[in-house]
Amino acid sequence: MSKFEELLVGIVNNLSDFEIIQNQNWYRIPTDKAERLIKNRWPPMWIAFYYTNTIKDFPQMIIHYAKVSKIETVTRKQLFPDEKENYKSKRNYYKISFKKLETISKPILSRRWRRIVFIQTTHKKFKNAVEVNDLFDGSRLEDRLWAEFKRNGISAERQEVVKIDEKFYFLDFAIHCKKGKINIEADGDRYHHNPEFATKDNLRNNDLTSKGWNVFRFDSYQISEKMETYCLPTIMTNINKLGGIDFDETAMKRFKKHNPDLNYPIYFEEFE
Repeated sequence: MSKFEELLVGIVNNLSDFEIIQNQNWYRIPTDKAERLIKNRWPPMWIAFYYTNTIKDFPQMIIHYAKVSKIETVTRKQLFPDEKENYKSKRNYYKISFKKLETISKPILSRRWRRIVFIQTTHKKFKNAVEVNDLFDGSRLEDRLWAEFKRNGISAERQEVVKIDEKFYFLDFAIHCKKGKINIEADGDRYHHNPEFATKDNLRNNDLTSKGWNVFRFDSYQISEKMETYCLPTIMTNINKLGGIDFDETAMKRFKKHNPDLNYPIYFEEFE
């Protein structure tokens, strides 16, 4: 993948950061967080911003992006010289400066509230995205499942972050139903051929199950050869069993306003 394609979506959850982006053309990320979460695809050539509900004019959407012009390591004191000295003053940040802030013609929306950390994607995916879930780079099997979910109107979330005790799990797909939650995992062949992965997956399954998640794992053969006869019927049948999709009504209303031709059913009648 060309480094010139790399695009980072940063999260903006307060008005002061929003105003800095709008008026000063820079964004900050703690260096330790960047090393932990996004070092494999650093540095980005482009940056975009996901605004949370705090930003009232652009809630739960991406509408602004820019070409990165410079990335430098600075302290918080250098970023905010007028701020009173505190325990964060010497903390290191990446200051990402960018050129003119651009506005996309149609916002990239989220269909429900969710915890988002950073999204690493490509400029091409960004330009083609309808919703936030379209931005995630997954495995070949995950991308195949996602394409089928979109084709069949299955309301799933990609890479949803779930915190259980002090552990964070990134789910391949999360489906929120009225009477429960479904986690779909695309395993490839690792689950059957690597005992270490199998052990970790077992512990993960137990943690998720203890918090009310129904976990379904599909391997490469099932996804490649039995999508229509096994994977989709299993998922749709269990959505129905759990009372149908539980939509985030506010987010979904906003999404439908911008995408009136897209349909996401609550139930799948053919699997009643």
